[in-house]
Amino acid sequence: MKLTLGLAQTHPKLADVPANLDHHLEIIARAQAQGVDLLIFPELSLTGYNLQDLVYEVAARPVASDPVFGPLLKASRQLDLVVGFVHEDARHRFYIASAYLSGGEVAHVHDKVYLPTYALFDEGRYFAWGDRIRAFDTRFGRMGMLICEDFWHASPPYLLWLDGADVLLLTSASPGRGLDASDRLASARWVELVNRAYASLFTSYVVHCNRVGYEDGLNFWGGSMITDPNGVVAAQGPYFEEALVVHPIDLNQLHRTRSRLPLLRDERTGLMAQELQRILTGSQNGDPGFSDSGS
Repeated sequence: MKLTLGLAQTHPKLADVPANLDHHLEIIARAQAQGVDLLIFPELSLTGYNLQDLVYEVAARPVASDPVFGPLLKASRQLDLVVGFVHEDARHRFYIASAYLSGGEVAHVHDKVYLPTYALFDEGRYFAWGDRIRAFDTRFGRMGMLICEDFWHASPPYLLWLDGADVLLLTSASPGRGLDASDRLASARWVELVNRAYASLFTSYVVHCNRVGYEDGLNFWGGSMITDPNGVVAAQGPYFEEALVVHPIDLNQLHRTRSRLPLLRDERTGLMAQELQRILTGSQNGDPGFSDSGS
């Protein structure tokens, strides 16, 4: 089965949701003309990243009656979409979120689980932590979504893999850091390494869309990429400039890779659950190599 992906590597205007929505709709029209089946926008693509006290003013709810999501849901009748936004829940908590839209419906919303609060990041001051990691079904198969820092922890992609996701959709607003003599920023090298590693370990497609542009002194580097289940980079966007990257993938590659490398077949989830329970309870019972007696 062929799936034509579009990566919308955009430069959103900070807190200007109407302008960003118009830009989304323009890119959606371009992507549709190029035969894109699934178009992915970056983290917080509708709002910009460094919102701080503006979080509450730009929040939205992924329903047809919302003035932001109404036009996007209508557009999703032509092609599937992943958009980044500030999600306000029924109890007025605010999350960094991604929504998967298809056929005029909201198929899934992922609230960012890991909020970095180190170096130049201070997300935990303004946003609530998400508390669910779930795969979901689409017309192209089962997928999972993660947002930036979620992917730099091993457990979220692993949980999605076990939950049946064959395509991992990663969105980010990753600022450039670590300038040295290399041809790439250190942050870009790290992200690209992790993308390839997870694609290989989980024998899955990893689809990463990162934003670009300057915002309040931060420079976002782009470099969006598609990595196949063999860990091979199938397509990559440019650094530091807006782009619409269009590339078809063959979902039959999952069959070919997993027939050769049956890591999913051999994964021992029961053992994992057993040992996690042991670690969480602080128990060493049942370990034949452990003894508290002297020699």
